[in-house]
Amino acid sequence: MLKEIYTAAMGMVPQQTRLEVTANNLANASTPGFKRANVFERNLISARGHFNNVPEQVEQDDPPIGSYTDFSQGAMQQTENVLDLAIGNEKGFFVLQDEAGNRFLTRSGHFKLTTEGTIAAMDGKMLLGNSGELNIKRDFLVDDANFENSSNVKLEVNSKGEVIANGNNIGAVQIVEVDDPNQLTRSSNAYFVPKAEANVSNVPQEAADVRQGWIENSNVNIINEMVSMIELQRMFELGSKVIQTNNDTLDKSIGMGRFY
Repeated sequence: MLKEIYTAAMGMVPQQTRLEVTANNLANASTPGFKRANVFERNLISARGHFNNVPEQVEQDDPPIGSYTDFSQGAMQQTENVLDLAIGNEKGFFVLQDEAGNRFLTRSGHFKLTTEGTIAAMDGKMLLGNSGELNIKRDFLVDDANFENSSNVKLEVNSKGEVIANGNNIGAVQIVEVDDPNQLTRSSNAYFVPKAEANVSNVPQEAADVRQGWIENSNVNIINEMVSMIELQRMFELGSKVIQTNNDTLDKSIGMGRFY
């Protein structure tokens, strides 16, 4: 009886993981550059072997499930915002750097102009160029009184990633390519960090294919995710009913076996 309860519970744990992943995909359906996650079964395990391993405890390493990221390109949307950038190369990534010097790869091209004159993501991470940070000097600006307003500078980004502010070339956006995207580890919803063995290389400017005024949307299909969530909820409820039925049967068996 305990084995049946344990087996049902082990079947519910992967379903719970799938529900969490699906819910996160739905929550980020409108996040620019977000790449949907999915799960898969790694291998079948012996319920008896794990039951004998640690009695009365389901171990975190027991569920035969793993996750992966779908790096397929999301739909391109024209925004007409001069600080919105998209990459035509499906394997290309922008390079961002935080205040601690940590670098991240992302397909999210929704940027802003900071008060220091740097082009940065909405959370403050700097967009890197081939020669370091991209900084629009104050003498390039028409109105220094409102420096953070990008309308005060004529900003152009051509298909090669070259950034031109008021006619001055301030550098080129760094675009890198990862041979195997599966060597990337998700850092946050739209940010990734390459593993030590990942092969990351700079994309030549002539092959950069940067599109100003466009942004890459999430590659999440809301309808598919909703259908998947409904199916997973039904399977999870089925496992819960199996446990409840076996638990009730066990209670009755214990009651019948009591001596008065």
